[in-house]
Amino acid sequence: MTSAKDLAPYRRNGSYIPRVAAVHDLCGYGKCSLGIAIPVLSAAGIDVCPVPTSLFSAHTKFDTFYMLDTTDMLEPYLDAWHEENIALDGIYSGFLGSAEQVGAIQRLYREYPGAFRIVDPVMGDGGEKYQTYTDELCDAMKGLVSGADVLTPNLTEASILTGIEYAGQDVSDEYVRRTIYTLLNMGAKSVVLKGIVRAGEPVIRNYVAVAKGDGAPEEISSELLPYMLHGTGDLFASGLTAAIYTGRSLYEAVEFAGKLVRDAMTITPDQPDYQVRGVSFESVLGNVTELLR
Repeated sequence: MTSAKDLAPYRRNGSYIPRVAAVHDLCGYGKCSLGIAIPVLSAAGIDVCPVPTSLFSAHTKFDTFYMLDTTDMLEPYLDAWHEENIALDGIYSGFLGSAEQVGAIQRLYREYPGAFRIVDPVMGDGGEKYQTYTDELCDAMKGLVSGADVLTPNLTEASILTGIEYAGQDVSDEYVRRTIYTLLNMGAKSVVLKGIVRAGEPVIRNYVAVAKGDGAPEEISSELLPYMLHGTGDLFASGLTAAIYTGRSLYEAVEFAGKLVRDAMTITPDQPDYQVRGVSFESVLGNVTELLR
């Protein structure tokens, strides 16, 4: 049976540079979304093709921010790609601005059936959905589960997708298995469940499972730091995507992403306004570039 250690989703051919559509929002200030995805994927030798789902003056942890919903531009944007016969090797989606944008991602799936699909269902954290996410949008996000080659929810997002009651971050192995099996049964080909923190333990656990194996979750842990930062979920998913497109197994990609986040978080408290600005990943981009060695 196939496990996450056996599954290497992408085979890199020589000097070929894969092209990946990054369907995320863009923030002018604060570290998240395309502001993380573009440099991280580029450092791994990936041609990042942004599809901006919203424009923000700053991310939503700031008291004041301006948001421009880009839903109306997505169809003509993708029409232009279609006219130019743009080729893609992958589709990596994250934060969406409206329920209708799920349809734009599904259009990409139809037009690029061979593209590898990574879905980071960015909807909330700590048991609460983000303030720009409506119930309609959260419900529409469920439509992306069955199209995902890799699905990377945290516990809050997994709860929204499955309907399993959110039980905090300190959850049992049985809860992890139930959540992952439910997502696999919804059609995800593999699931990375992020951010399990058990009381009194200095580690953060991520679990990965593959549908065509026996579905048994494999645990990958990294050091737990005593503070939370904005943007770590985006950095994790982008680091995982970078590792996959340099030929790593899914297990190795999760392991790399966890370490990348920890290393970036270690540097972050030295920076001004770090608690709202977000995770300082810039100094660890060399770790991503090393994936090409």
